[in-house]
Amino acid sequence: MISKILEEEYKKIANALGDKKDLLKNKSILVTGANGLIGSYLSEFLIYCGANVYAMSRSMEKLKKRFKNCSGINFIEQDLNEPIKTDYKYDYIIHTASNSHPLAFSQDPVGTMKANLFGTMNLLECAKKSNSKFLYLSTGEIYGNNIDHAFTEEDLGSVDTKLARSCYPESKRAAETLCIAYNSQYDVNVNIARLCYVYGPTITDTNSRADAQFLRNALNGEDIILKSKGAQRRTYCYVADTVCALLYILLYGENSEVYNISNPTSIVSVAEYAKTLADIAGVNLKFELPTEVEAKGYSKQADSILDSTKLQNIGWKPLYNITEGLTNTISIKKELQCLKV
Repeated sequence: MISKILEEEYKKIANALGDKKDLLKNKSILVTGANGLIGSYLSEFLIYCGANVYAMSRSMEKLKKRFKNCSGINFIEQDLNEPIKTDYKYDYIIHTASNSHPLAFSQDPVGTMKANLFGTMNLLECAKKSNSKFLYLSTGEIYGNNIDHAFTEEDLGSVDTKLARSCYPESKRAAETLCIAYNSQYDVNVNIARLCYVYGPTITDTNSRADAQFLRNALNGEDIILKSKGAQRRTYCYVADTVCALLYILLYGENSEVYNISNPTSIVSVAEYAKTLADIAGVNLKFELPTEVEAKGYSKQADSILDSTKLQNIGWKPLYNITEGLTNTISIKKELQCLKV
């Protein structure tokens, strides 16, 4: 059974996509990382639109558990570091799979890089063979830290390659170049989406990102623990807006173009984000120092703000501000818990 709030979100996204949403109906769409924050929401919305969804993950068990109440979805168990097993021809491939939280970066930097590089190349080979349109999810972390302006797609960025923590942005940057190389040499139709800080009710229980920990605290009625002053400003984007933006790029974006995804109404400090969530959940906000292991996975404390003007110029607009997004996140989580009971 679908959450009533999610159903309303799906209706809003479908309406925002306009007439081109009909191009998703009956299309074969491969979604990698289908168990993740973005991939799971995206997969379920595509089913809602009438697409033939192929959900790919390293674990068949987790796929079946995550989508146990979904009909019309196909499961593919696949390690992306290995050649893609299936020869099926997809209309669209949306590559959301990646280690994307601090603990993974600190504990498995090599695995993070391998998945981003080899996994993307294997999927691009699949796209080349099946003449699929390929949408790659990259990150605003490739820009490094802000100095004096919000990052646009023309900024080249600067990342310290001497840090193991750079495994994530540097491999994402290289994977972007792979996409452009396949477009140039093999005429694969590609787009690249650079994401900011995405949040929402589909975030996994194992995610070690600060906002994921805040949410778990809030749902359990516990104080939210902030392990820094939280002064750095971030561009946050609710998962429903992110999925809408991704499909906007897929359906309206120009071949080989890169688009930032960010919500200009949701630029707040980490502390402001945590305080908003705490107020919604009726809990307290407290400050503690991080452990040594946690600190190794954190990025440097500086602003990270993306400019989404280019995406807005092709028609996308965010649907939810930070308060609305966090309110829906809490409400959907609680609603789904009740439905399970």
